[in-house]
Amino acid sequence: MDVTVTDAPGNKRYEARTGKGELAGFAEYTLTDELIVFTHTVVDPAFEGKGVGGTLVRGALDDVRPRGLAVLPLCPFVKGWIQRHPEYTDLVYQARESRVTD
Repeated sequence: MDVTVTDAPGNKRYEARTGKGELAGFAEYTLTDELIVFTHTVVDPAFEGKGVGGTLVRGALDDVRPRGLAVLPLCPFVKGWIQRHPEYTDLVYQARESRVTD
């Protein structure tokens, strides 16, 4: 299936659209200067099982990488996808170890 992934910043989400322009799915996010937090992913039931979700996440992460943003995958789908594709784990936000002492 021909799917194009684009950032729709006005909607705070990445969108996956078919060659006919149909919205097949989206991945919502919250953005800061250094971090993108993926909060929720939806694939239209008509497109489930056709690779739209994976294409959507890959496209979003490929867009995020050159922007230098760290990724915080709160969405279980995005988190699971990254775990299955270790070439993207370097994007995942790593909280710094606390230096607080009693």
